Amino acid sequence: MWGAAARRPFSHRRAFLVVLGLGWAAYGRLGIIDNPRYGTARGLADITRHIPGGLDTLGWMWVVLGASAVVSGLAANCPRVQAFGYVAIAVPAGLWAGAFAAAAATTYAEAVGSAAAWGAFAIGVVLVSGMDDPPPPHLRKARR
Repeated sequence: MWGAAARRPFSHRRAFLVVLGLGWAAYGRLGIIDNPRYGTARGLADITRHIPGGLDTLGWMWVVLGASAVVSGLAANCPRVQAFGYVAIAVPAGLWAGAFAAAAATTYAEAVGSAAAWGAFAIGVVLVSGMDDPPPPHLRKARR
């Protein structure tokens, strides 16, 4: 009966980290490094001129932080490790929100939509990070 005793309960918070971490890594590799869109490149121009490697460096940031979130999501009973995973997801979204907001306020007014979306997403990640997983079915109150 080792399998039944060693099985970890399903965690929505950990699943969130794994799914978003995989998405972040894929976005960094496929959407920034391999095929950056014009709007992304233009909206991030204020940042990329100060970063060696430009968009490639930012793309690898997404890949590394996404992989970190996946590893954090796989760690059971480690709330500090999982907290790092939520930071790893929120940081690039917050950076994108700030960069697009600065671009919208200065040279690229069309970036306002991206700024709003990335900002809302970063705030959503912070809100989810503070939620608890629901208790297992045997500990929930019965509905009447």
